[in-house]
Amino acid sequence: MLPPYIFIQDIDDWQDCLADLKKATRIGVDLESNSMYVYREYICLIQVSTSEQDYIIDPLQGLDLSEFGSLLADPSVEKIFHAGEYDFMLMMREHGWQVNNLFDTMLAARVVGHKKIGLASLMDEIFDIELDKKYQRANWGERPLPQPQMAYAQRDTHYLFQLRDHLLDELAELGRLAEAEEMFFHQTRVKLNDQTFDPNGFWYLSGVKKLPRERLTILRALYILRDEIAKKLNKPLFKVIGNSQLMQMAHHPPISYDELSRVRGLSYQLVRREGRRILAAIREAQNEPIPQRPAGPKRPSEAIMNRFETLQTWRKHRALERGVESDVIVSKDAIWAMARQNPQSAADLEQLSDIIGPVRIKLYGSEMLSVLSTL
Repeated sequence: MLPPYIFIQDIDDWQDCLADLKKATRIGVDLESNSMYVYREYICLIQVSTSEQDYIIDPLQGLDLSEFGSLLADPSVEKIFHAGEYDFMLMMREHGWQVNNLFDTMLAARVVGHKKIGLASLMDEIFDIELDKKYQRANWGERPLPQPQMAYAQRDTHYLFQLRDHLLDELAELGRLAEAEEMFFHQTRVKLNDQTFDPNGFWYLSGVKKLPRERLTILRALYILRDEIAKKLNKPLFKVIGNSQLMQMAHHPPISYDELSRVRGLSYQLVRREGRRILAAIREAQNEPIPQRPAGPKRPSEAIMNRFETLQTWRKHRALERGVESDVIVSKDAIWAMARQNPQSAADLEQLSDIIGPVRIKLYGSEMLSVLSTL
């Protein structure tokens, strides 16, 4: 039975919560968003735990959360997340928040070599505590939130302290703490993806290469229209028209409401509300010039590809020896950087330290240089 949480919805409670959080030397943090339900997701709930108290903060109530951002950036306070990468992107995009002094229990579990790294799986495996996963896909933007859903949110941070402490002991015992800390640091250095709609994105849909060239104009028109409709309805793209429905209509363009209604997977509501626009887009697209695929990035030279593939093979075997996933050894970005730069000495590797990481250079630098020297 969990202790009662405190739900923060007004300024006075938020100030009391902040005062308590500022006393803590470490906090557990998690976010809930509504990515399955809106065109552009946003933070709908913030769970924060200290060693004594669980808080659930409602960011949709207009609270000034700037001081929470300062707390996240404070290097003297440890922030415990589980699989925080997506949360960091949301926080950076919405608020410009930067996390310092991270302990990510999912990353720690990966470095240790745990095979099941979900929070529920780890709690079950290590502590025999069963966490309900019922609300993983819930709409956190709805209000009011039902009590069982709030209890689910509380559990996401309540247990982070004991999981963190257990994994810290495992890392220390294996001598892998510095390696994990390097991964923690890199994960907090968020690179935001460009969310601007790309009208040429249809080229990357599955099955586009099998589409007759004269149908590409229809696919492009429908792809652009889907984004317009999704934005208007504030729904995710897949809940408006799925990729498979786009391809169906491009292969066999409907010319009437009756034919449109027979497109498998297309909702009746969409046909009723937007059928006229869909049919018009298909009709008008057939008079458009056939689009030309944009030039992709230039393929790396054979020498670069050879280095990349050889380093990839080394990384895979090294990971198997350690019983971890390949990117725990070194990231794919680092493999590409070495393939392109072809370092031949320790000094050369140091030039790539920001990408590879000084700990990994210390652990694997001589092996990687040895691999490259054989080419």
